[in-house]
Amino acid sequence: MKVKTILVSQPEPKVENSPYFELQQKHKVKIDFRPFIHIEGVNAKEIRLQKIDLNQYTAIILTSRNAVDHFFRVAEEMRFKVPENLKYFCQSEAVAFYLQKYVVYRKRKIYVGPKDFADLSPLIKKYKDEKFLLPASDQLNADAPITLNNLKVDWTQAIFYKTVMSDLSDLADVYYDVLAFFSPTGIKSLYKNFPDFKQNNTRIAVFGSTTQKEALDRGLKIDILAPTPETPSMTMALEKYIIEANKTK
Repeated sequence: MKVKTILVSQPEPKVENSPYFELQQKHKVKIDFRPFIHIEGVNAKEIRLQKIDLNQYTAIILTSRNAVDHFFRVAEEMRFKVPENLKYFCQSEAVAFYLQKYVVYRKRKIYVGPKDFADLSPLIKKYKDEKFLLPASDQLNADAPITLNNLKVDWTQAIFYKTVMSDLSDLADVYYDVLAFFSPTGIKSLYKNFPDFKQNNTRIAVFGSTTQKEALDRGLKIDILAPTPETPSMTMALEKYIIEANKTK
């Protein structure tokens, strides 16, 4: 069956040269974007109930842009003046670059990991006497606690934001040839909104092993999988499938 319509369960890209737009034009398919989940900040009162006092920490571990945004939001809500000597440990260059939205980069102590959380280990170990705060979501990847516990450093996890399932009720009568998922929570949101969802002829695209597992646990047939050595991105995996499915027979 040919692919004519795709629903990507993420916000629409803000850049004009997104591979999704190129895919849409090149293969004449319709691609819609709709976040199946969204982030909601935890207010300062709830964070105090977690016994978090920002004055106690000398270093912040930031795993994502959301973590950056919500750390500074909470600091503002708590009227906490972020000290200039606070150390920032960023999981990736993208997170460190985003930090410039809030601090003057050259005046701060910023340490950057190449990509994965475990890559931060040598840097954190070097400053093992710091008191680390990990502002995170309610669905923190297990890698972070395992890594920090193994390093035997003084660290605290705090939930600064939550992943919430979006209301998708307006999609009840809308059909797409392909649904693309990027997290287990996205698939959970599908079933929360549509408990009786039947896959039928809908092709399912998933990104990552945890998303794949959730899909299989729900009894879904996976047609498109990324990342793989051949298709490291979702757009590449979609394009490969579209070329095959839309061949003139």
